[in-house]
Amino acid sequence: MCLIAFDYRPGSVVPLRLVANRDEFHQRPTAELGVWQDVPDIVGGRDLEAGGSWLAVHRRGRVAAVTNVRDPAIRVAAGSPSRGHLVREALECPDLPAWLAGLAEGKGWRYAGFNLLVGDGRRFWHLHRGRERLLLTQVTPGIHGLSNASLDTPWPKLIAARQGLATALRRRWPEDAVAAMSETNPADDTHLPDTGVGLELERRLSPPFVVGEQYGTRATTWLAWDTEAGIIELEEHRYGPEGVAQGRSRERIALSCAHVDTSHYP
Repeated sequence: MCLIAFDYRPGSVVPLRLVANRDEFHQRPTAELGVWQDVPDIVGGRDLEAGGSWLAVHRRGRVAAVTNVRDPAIRVAAGSPSRGHLVREALECPDLPAWLAGLAEGKGWRYAGFNLLVGDGRRFWHLHRGRERLLLTQVTPGIHGLSNASLDTPWPKLIAARQGLATALRRRWPEDAVAAMSETNPADDTHLPDTGVGLELERRLSPPFVVGEQYGTRATTWLAWDTEAGIIELEEHRYGPEGVAQGRSRERIALSCAHVDTSHYP
């Protein structure tokens, strides 16, 4: 996952609305949004090369998503675990706050740079693993964006996605949010970040929707959590090389316990 915009409203009927783009090499084998056959309580897309996910939910009432951190200076040991495994672990671990604390206190260094978002219906966390720090914070209510730096870092694509979500919440959800994530015009050079990958690549990666023959946006997914109905709904729009549409999948997940995960809380 490379771009996420979300509206977090704890205590409301719909505490979370989220829209996200997954950018990846088109040749990387991927399973579309659906129930995991070996773990039926998890619903999401799946990376068939490493076995993890970029965005998934658990029927007990958890949501997790991950993005990479774009920093060529970050080095990790050969054989380090895939960042996509963090999504599954976040969904399945019995004590989510303790598991996150363990990552923030040092276990997160095993992975390449990442941003992890995890919510359980009562709280929402962001864990950032950068070049020099591991930082765990609770997300404040409101509209936020996340790309390949840290939470709300004002890259042009993040600003566009966040504004698109805000418009969609006032007008047409989720149609306007998906439309905002489909924007392909690159940002002006004066607004580009310098992440160490060179100006040409910064330009190619600057719009919300990345178009390419080998690498680009492969999926746009929206998610809405309705606590009154006790459901999480997701829809995935899939794309192939050069942004050609390849189909959609939709899932409506009935949560299995009291609408939220209340384990390990006072």
